[in-house]
Amino acid sequence: MSTSSQVATYIALIAASTTIGYWVGVGSTLRVTRSSDPLEHDKQTESEGSGGEDQSESSEDQPREQLSSVNAGMLEECKLALIVRSDLKMSTGKIAAQYVHASLACFKSLQASNPKLLRRWERGGQSKVTLRCDSEDELMMLQTTAQSFNLCARSIQDAGRTQIAAGSRTVLGIGPGPARLINQVTGKLRLL
Repeated sequence: MSTSSQVATYIALIAASTTIGYWVGVGSTLRVTRSSDPLEHDKQTESEGSGGEDQSESSEDQPREQLSSVNAGMLEECKLALIVRSDLKMSTGKIAAQYVHASLACFKSLQASNPKLLRRWERGGQSKVTLRCDSEDELMMLQTTAQSFNLCARSIQDAGRTQIAAGSRTVLGIGPGPARLINQVTGKLRLL
């Protein structure tokens, strides 16, 4: 065997070993361990608003122990779904502010309850999809369905200081989580 073909063989072997080692390492960080002492959940208030003039509140009615039970496979895509109510006719800037609130609420929740899944989503490119629904009832049904899959689901209630009536649920964040589970909840929704 020539020296150049030996070098090529070694390089191929190193590349294969590195790739396999990376995916084995990622897989080992995704194993979920449940705590024998479940964390209590508490209401969480978002104080940041659009330009500091609006506040929103995140609904957190799901125990953190349930969120820790969700696991993603080694090669499985993870994503965050953000669903806005189209019946509110919010401006583009208002929708963007509400999306930030929902994203942050989901991130904080998973950071406390399932950091391994959160890291998996971050390493996979932080995939997000923006969708729309037609009413608050539909938004709440989607939240309940997502929670039945043990997915993180946080709806944002507006403080009512700008365009929307106080207490109106504007946006729902679902995930980050395995795309196969999120698609079972949001698969029939239209893109924003």
